[in-house]
Amino acid sequence: MIRGLAVALAFVPGLAAAQAYQCSVPDTAALTVRPDLPSEREPKRLLPIGHYTLAISWSPQYCRKPDAITRSRFQCGSSNRFGFVLHGLWPDGVGKEWPQYCKATPLISPATVRANICSTPSAQLLQHEWAKHGTCMAGETPESYFAKSTSLYRKLRYPDMVSLSRQPLSAGKLAAAIARVNPGMRADNMRITTDRQGWLDEVWICLDKRFRYARCPAHQGGVKANARVRIWRGRR
Repeated sequence: MIRGLAVALAFVPGLAAAQAYQCSVPDTAALTVRPDLPSEREPKRLLPIGHYTLAISWSPQYCRKPDAITRSRFQCGSSNRFGFVLHGLWPDGVGKEWPQYCKATPLISPATVRANICSTPSAQLLQHEWAKHGTCMAGETPESYFAKSTSLYRKLRYPDMVSLSRQPLSAGKLAAAIARVNPGMRADNMRITTDRQGWLDEVWICLDKRFRYARCPAHQGGVKANARVRIWRGRR
């Protein structure tokens, strides 16, 4: 059963198509999480932090997956509507490897999940982001880590994604369009990721150690600037 806060955001006219959304915060039963622990595949790794990545995901593409509503009913089902959502704030290493799962952590509280679930619409993903990434940032608590990441996310503005979806588009042109509506940002501060068919998946925004936009390192992932990008607009 859905109760509590209903959120509807529409930013600057012309930008609203990307980020206008409606989010109904679920009751406490839907806010529970399970442990997210290091493994042989994803081991604990203590490394110095060289920079950060703010990762945002294009929700309509995620929710296009056949099993998305079953696995992610809050994000993809009911009356909720999302554009770009916050995947997470990731501390990166000095080189190609990054720190992760730096210390053991208890489960985040339902109150913390409730406060952030309209930015990152998955309780378990919130637990994962704190356990894998947030624990590697000195002095952070779940509350301060999510306050930092959601503050960076909420400052972002977006171009008209519907208009962009109707024209030939490359990763470089998409990055330039996002940069134009965000003061101080440049296209080389971003990496665009897609699936194998070229559908937009995520935008990775590179930040320095003071959380300012920075040029992405050469080893950062993403497709080439001239790669074709298609944007799935999702359900109406």
